[in-house]
Amino acid sequence: MEGYEIFKDKVYKKTGINLSSYKERQMKRRIESLITRNNFTSYDSYFNAINKDLKLLDEFINYLTINVSEFYRNPQQWEVLESTVIPHLLKNKSKLKIWSSACSTGEEPYSLVMLLSKFFPLSQISVLATDIDEGAISKANKGIYSAKSLENLPKEFINSFFEKHNEEYKIKEEIKKQVTFKQFNLLEDEYPKQCDLILCRNVMIYFTEEAKNDMYKNFHDSLSNEGVLFVGSTEQIILPNRYNLTPLKTFFYKKAKLNI
Repeated sequence: MEGYEIFKDKVYKKTGINLSSYKERQMKRRIESLITRNNFTSYDSYFNAINKDLKLLDEFINYLTINVSEFYRNPQQWEVLESTVIPHLLKNKSKLKIWSSACSTGEEPYSLVMLLSKFFPLSQISVLATDIDEGAISKANKGIYSAKSLENLPKEFINSFFEKHNEEYKIKEEIKKQVTFKQFNLLEDEYPKQCDLILCRNVMIYFTEEAKNDMYKNFHDSLSNEGVLFVGSTEQIILPNRYNLTPLKTFFYKKAKLNI
């Protein structure tokens, strides 16, 4: 299917999403399946449609950003977060600045608040949660989830922090109000500063090496001294010292002290 380069330019002007930063074969395959599914025959005709139809545009962005999430995804890593990483961060701080940088539909930042409730009163917990997809953020703000997405979550959290309605679970306001959701483009926007813990999990695999390099540098600059970056289970950083990061535990990288 021809016309991908022109399509990329038009999408960037329309949405601010730079498809050149994503792995091309993977992204073209995803977009072309979406074009075919919607009965279009070319990139040009599909762009003309998403340019006029907000529902189609939302579907495109949602499909592009691959919103797959669940509470306590990879539970062993959450155990390390609780037993090692948070105690490490609390050695020198009494309050933590935390950023869930690709929060999808909210399971990750809400999991964080629940875990942090073991260390702090809820009123002292604050998590910034960002995603490029407005539709995902809207769902996160509603805070309604299927039983399947809660499968890995400790039962004590389900019992304490959810209300069951038929087959769905609604997260309680006491958890919701500790999370601030914002739309954010990791390739374009200015990163927050002095974060003690940043989560960017199961996102980097979709980007080119050049885009990843830029993002890891930005994450380093975004961390506080001794701050920690938590990555996904398929995303161990090769040669983290290139970004002045040093392994703390598997999938957790600490901001390295610069030797001056």
